Amino acid sequence: MFGFAVVAMAPALIISRMISPRKRSNPVKFLPMECGQVPTGEGRTHFMMQYYPYILMFVVFDVMAIFLYAWGSALLEIPKMATLPMMGFLAIMFGAMAFALYQSGRRRIW
Repeated sequence: MFGFAVVAMAPALIISRMISPRKRSNPVKFLPMECGQVPTGEGRTHFMMQYYPYILMFVVFDVMAIFLYAWGSALLEIPKMATLPMMGFLAIMFGAMAFALYQSGRRRIW
């Protein structure tokens, strides 16, 4: 498989080297740009920690929704013992949610 990858890739690399322009490119091309504009201001900004629990809860509910949808759509075809791992998964997800709420209360973010 690796040999096939090398054989398939080598002609593309060689041909692109042969037909590419040889002159040096403009130094402006290598400047950092921000949507085509020269950036202004500081590169690092302050992250608003007040939104951290919202982000964490969104990730928890997003992952939970994906797995619950897959489990719910196959619920009638799977054995009843398959409910136990899903209950464990929900316990872990709700534990993460409780931790996010605990952290937000501890840091007085909300």
